[in-house]
Amino acid sequence: MLFQHVAIAGLAHIDAPRRLTSEEIHSRLKPTLDRLGIKYNVLEEVAGVRERRLWDGEVRASDAATLAGVKALADAGIDADRVGLLVSTSVSRDYLEPSTASIVSGNLRLPDTCQNFDVANACLAFLNGMDIASRMIERGEIDYALVVNGETADLAYEKTLERLSRDDVTEEQFRDEMATLTLGSGAAAMVLARSELAPGAPRYRGSVTRSATEWNQLCRGDLHHDRMIADGRMLLIEGLKLGQKTFAAARAALGWAVEELDEFVIHQVSKAHTQAFLKAFRIDPKKVLTIFGEHGNIGPASVPIVLSKLREGGRLKKGTRIALLGIGSGLNCSMAEVVW
Repeated sequence: MLFQHVAIAGLAHIDAPRRLTSEEIHSRLKPTLDRLGIKYNVLEEVAGVRERRLWDGEVRASDAATLAGVKALADAGIDADRVGLLVSTSVSRDYLEPSTASIVSGNLRLPDTCQNFDVANACLAFLNGMDIASRMIERGEIDYALVVNGETADLAYEKTLERLSRDDVTEEQFRDEMATLTLGSGAAAMVLARSELAPGAPRYRGSVTRSATEWNQLCRGDLHHDRMIADGRMLLIEGLKLGQKTFAAARAALGWAVEELDEFVIHQVSKAHTQAFLKAFRIDPKKVLTIFGEHGNIGPASVPIVLSKLREGGRLKKGTRIALLGIGSGLNCSMAEVVW
């Protein structure tokens, strides 16, 4: 999927306000950790997550996505009635139905001509949403699209900490659910536009995708128990294999060479996964802004949040080539390029 007429007209992120440190989690789970003989600082030592962000009060996925959407539209300098497509890409969702997109659309008062729907594909959904919107823009079907994401990990923490504090929890159960304790909350949004309508704006060149769906059982979110069960070791092994295939495709389609790319925006799961990814692709760590230490794994919001923070920090200059890289449960992998 390569595009000639797609630009990023607006970009925004929202950091959830409340910090929950790994020290606080370890303190609450100390009886379990002592009984099972698990290292006290396992979340920091293994995952590298010192703290994560949660919302204050009851904040739904649609609320968080709406906040980011308002901010992105303002950044783009366009009115809501010009948006022709809204894609909600959150793993978190308000209900099974209606779609979270319909709620965000109503909150933003988008026009009745604006298509709206959810895209669910684990941590790749935001990149998928960008591609769907870009195809419609490239064909001239719409002028502007809004891709939003709002993640709420609050309930998952409440339920998981309650379960892992029980006297009968086993070491296997603890390790299976540890990934839930690396999750974070946050929100992001992006306005994509026909490039003629946003002269000088960053260009979205396109993406490549590959899948290895025989490994769909490695990470599963359980709606009934508000938890995530993950095999971190196999996710790392098979994820890197899939990443190698996808990078080869990006090299062929987008002309990638690691040394010629200026920034790498990576979906960040943990310290171990990020370090392994950089080593496998020989990426200079100076070209990677990491946020997992302070924000945890924010799911699909991770990539756009990092991109927004790069801009906020002044690291993106005219002509900067940015690689967007994501591997999600399933397994699926997408790699895309933005030219600032």
